[in-house]
Amino acid sequence: MKFRAIESGLLILAAVVLTAAVINLELALGNPLTWEVAWIIGGFIGIYLIAHVALSILAPHSDQIMLPVAALLNAFGLVMIYRLDDALETSLAPKQVLWSIVGVGLFIATLVVVRSHRVLSRFSYILGLVGLLLLALPIVWPWSPANADARIWISIGPFSLQPGEFSKILLILFIAQLLTTKRALFNVAGYRVAGMQFPRLRDMAPIVIVWGIALVIMALENDFGPALLLFSTVLGMIYLATGRESWLVIGGVLVAIGGVGIYTISDKIQSRVDNFLDPIAHYDTTGYQLSQALFGLSWGGPGGTGLGQGFPQEVPVAHSDFILAAIGEELGLAGLAAILILFAILVTRGFKAAMGTNDSYGKLLAGGLSLTVIIQVFVVVAGISALMPMTGLTTPFISQGGSSLMANYILLALLIRVSEEARS
Repeated sequence: MKFRAIESGLLILAAVVLTAAVINLELALGNPLTWEVAWIIGGFIGIYLIAHVALSILAPHSDQIMLPVAALLNAFGLVMIYRLDDALETSLAPKQVLWSIVGVGLFIATLVVVRSHRVLSRFSYILGLVGLLLLALPIVWPWSPANADARIWISIGPFSLQPGEFSKILLILFIAQLLTTKRALFNVAGYRVAGMQFPRLRDMAPIVIVWGIALVIMALENDFGPALLLFSTVLGMIYLATGRESWLVIGGVLVAIGGVGIYTISDKIQSRVDNFLDPIAHYDTTGYQLSQALFGLSWGGPGGTGLGQGFPQEVPVAHSDFILAAIGEELGLAGLAAILILFAILVTRGFKAAMGTNDSYGKLLAGGLSLTVIIQVFVVVAGISALMPMTGLTTPFISQGGSSLMANYILLALLIRVSEEARS
């Protein structure tokens, strides 16, 4: 067991930030300090104390920055969810603490089971198949929420899960192994057109087939945000593996073809594109959510209205898809910038782990996991600020919900395991 001084100091700082923010919020709202506040603060401290001890035992040489960054992002989410609870008279924050406990449990379990990321390469094709099956599971599952516009949930007793959150990790494991195996063919064989080297069709086939199957599954589920995330991540991984600009051209063509096709057949996508182009024109119907988010961001300005002083509850689903809009209203551009910097630090440390490991599979695995985080954050921020149509993706570690939180803690554990291998 090794004492990780940097990590422990940063985790203490994250706990101080959460404590100060929650107490300040209660005072701003004129509420007394209750046991619920104690549960949120105490639960947060306990969760990360256990995670810190586990890392000291299971991965003593791993990166000491990633876990505190994830903890601080989680803290931002807990504070805003708790603030929305007061406005909406809900009780989602205590449940989010419970999901955080489960997420950290999976984080530790992943470190226990995966003693080396190289072991995963032996099972990557099987894991990829499991990922596709998980992605398709909601289509045949006998239950989904009555008011959901996408069939992406399954119910197990009193709990609901979104299997697609876990399938993206399994598919990244598969793509990393496939690229490790095919890397030489991508770099050597192919056709040269307009000064760029294009791969042979038969070398492209496995990746295109998997992407096509995933796209069809998501079309049947009426959920296209994960398809964009998966395709962008795979494209980025291929570019990392080959360094060839031709893949970006191929990706651009496929995105154009897929985008036009999906827009043609999906009323949901047509509505979101219309809202993106002019949300105010559809304010009384489908554009209400985005319009309210833009009003809130505008009112928040550079410094925000202050915790408890805005009206983030006016944005539908502010605790999940639009939680960054709620944060932007009450913490302003400064608060959003701080969150984006935290994500940038997390992704940078992930890429550092990728560069530090000496095997191609580890490099592509850590690179792919880091890419999927930053692409997801970009898509969410672009959606709430009307830079692109909304996709329904959640913000890692911040948005309310168990599936996203659990999947991202598994992702974090894999990144930390790669960093351990790179440093030892």
